[in-house]
Amino acid sequence: MPKRSLRSSMLARRSSMSREQWQADSQRAQQRLLELELFQQARRVALYAPLQNEVDTALLFAAAREAGKQVLYPQVCGEQLAFHEVTALEQLNRGSFGILEPCPLSSVQEQAALDLMVVPGVAFDLRGHRVGFGKGYYDRHLAGLHQLPFLVGLCHDFQLCDQVPTEGHDIRMHCLVTESRTVQVAVTDRL
Repeated sequence: MPKRSLRSSMLARRSSMSREQWQADSQRAQQRLLELELFQQARRVALYAPLQNEVDTALLFAAAREAGKQVLYPQVCGEQLAFHEVTALEQLNRGSFGILEPCPLSSVQEQAALDLMVVPGVAFDLRGHRVGFGKGYYDRHLAGLHQLPFLVGLCHDFQLCDQVPTEGHDIRMHCLVTESRTVQVAVTDRL
């Protein structure tokens, strides 16, 4: 299925979720991720603020802060992402594309390597490939890093596909987490 069609069908399916189903699935997916040793050991974690029924990350944020982890969120800066430390969710304000982002006045914190990055997506396949919204922000950001953090694709079960369309610049996830599954993908490279 072409990316555009896949994106449209997945976004429609996400939009059709009831608030109760979204909350329940988000809770279970986050709990599953919290149980991973890689999350427990990570000291610097990047999260995203959910958009259009993406799996929520508020529980991950609360658990990470309680454990003394440094938590960063992305901000769109032109064609790039910059990650800023967030110590309270109230620091997030509507920014580009209506996504909650850190205040642009906070200092950029991405100089030191992240241990773990939770990555949003529209669809993922079982080999760790990801289809996003089509703007390429995460792909550009990840391609520019000297050292990749452990990449976790967090999504709903129905967002997992056998195969998604890929391109040469795509960077695969190391692990996929849904409300009912954790899929380890043995990958450290691109395609």
